[in-house]
Amino acid sequence: MTKKVSIKRVIMYGILSAYAIITVIPFLWALTSSFKPLNEILTGGINFIPENFTLENYKTIFTEEALFIRWLMNSLVIAVGATLLNLIFNSMAGYALARLSFPGRTPLFIIVLAVLMIPFQVTMIPNYLILRELEWLNSYQGMIVPGMVNATFIFMMRQFFINFPREVEEAAAIDGLSKIGTFFRIVMPMAKAALGAQAIFVFMSLWNDFMRPLIVMSDDSMYTLTVGINQFQSQFVTYWNYIMAASMVFTLPVLVLYIFFNSFFLKGLSFRGDK
Repeated sequence: MTKKVSIKRVIMYGILSAYAIITVIPFLWALTSSFKPLNEILTGGINFIPENFTLENYKTIFTEEALFIRWLMNSLVIAVGATLLNLIFNSMAGYALARLSFPGRTPLFIIVLAVLMIPFQVTMIPNYLILRELEWLNSYQGMIVPGMVNATFIFMMRQFFINFPREVEEAAAIDGLSKIGTFFRIVMPMAKAALGAQAIFVFMSLWNDFMRPLIVMSDDSMYTLTVGINQFQSQFVTYWNYIMAASMVFTLPVLVLYIFFNSFFLKGLSFRGDK
């Protein structure tokens, strides 16, 4: 029995290792290519060690591309702002659906589930028309406000709060805390694992979004980095060296966020009545 388990484990680890290698190779090539001149990328084949190592690509995108830093700041403002609002509103909605009794709770939850089944492409035109009427096109609020809640994470937080120990809330009520005080001072601090997971997924979704800023933003100075990187392509030539360097800069915030919140995935939470 033990031998069979060992064989299955070896096979499983072998498959996972092969998949990891296949996944990492393109990223490593992009990383090394960001330190190559354009002619080496176009003619050098798939080599992982630059023959002519250079930092000129990074220097160029930061110093000669006047809008690159602005695109980076636009992405940060939109992604960070919308992520913080998501953490608050998704958690509040999930807590209300899980813990509070009010008229229409069940129909409201059904509506949240229905929204999960509607693809973004279906709502693109209605969203655009609404933003145009509000005169929010080409603005930060046009990107942040429509993305400040997410039905997927409302559902996720509801499922999390359903399993939240009622004893903790009852103890807070005995101590005189209101529902709002209990939520912000007791429940939210104890929901770090769920909030960390939500923060990573929401930030990645907003940070990597291409279609929404392409629709909402029309001024070059209001582009996010995903749209701005496209400016390194022209009708006759694509500057892959600059695109690779910009892509590496683009990847850093997500890596930092994941490293920071990864402990919440590994640690988890242990709920006991004495907490």
